[in-house]
Amino acid sequence: MTTSSTASLPTTSTPDAPVIGVLALQGDVREHFAALTAAGATARQVRRPEELAEVAALVIPGGESTTMSKLAVIFGLLEPLRERVRAGMPVYGTCAGMIMLADKILDGRDDQETIGGIDMIVRRNAFGRQNESFEARVDIEGIEGGPVEGLFIRAPWVESVGGGAQVLATFDGHTVAVRQGNVLATSFHPELTGDHRVHKLFVEMVRRA
Repeated sequence: MTTSSTASLPTTSTPDAPVIGVLALQGDVREHFAALTAAGATARQVRRPEELAEVAALVIPGGESTTMSKLAVIFGLLEPLRERVRAGMPVYGTCAGMIMLADKILDGRDDQETIGGIDMIVRRNAFGRQNESFEARVDIEGIEGGPVEGLFIRAPWVESVGGGAQVLATFDGHTVAVRQGNVLATSFHPELTGDHRVHKLFVEMVRRA
């Protein structure tokens, strides 16, 4: 996943909409902005702790999880993120975002840190390299209207989940969508396909929270 330019991204605003941040350190930030807006949320960039404090929820985009974790430390965001997740802030992570939300990862760097929030073990790049990317239809529990279109790009899968986590979807025998309380994660990128139903599910989670 290549890094998106976010310098010129405006805050998207919808009256009475929940304010949801997108972690804008690295990854496909613009696409999540568009998906959140389509799902009825107000989207804001989050790069610093003071910006995190201003949002009700957060999306962690796809990208490179090792780079993202290093930048989170550099920008002073890692501990504030952990604190907000522990306090119940709704979070949705796609691909690298799923890795960031795992309590434990396989095939990561020795010094790689995560935010945590979901009792799961995730394997990085489990579905293959960049040139093995593919699009697939995934049935997700709690989402109506048929399978969701998802793009798998160097995607992880979930090796196992603990008792607190709920498996929402599997593909090819592997868990690819998980929820634990207010924290949601998918291996794939629905924001890159124009199918905004996962984001609508997340926005509804934020409203209920």
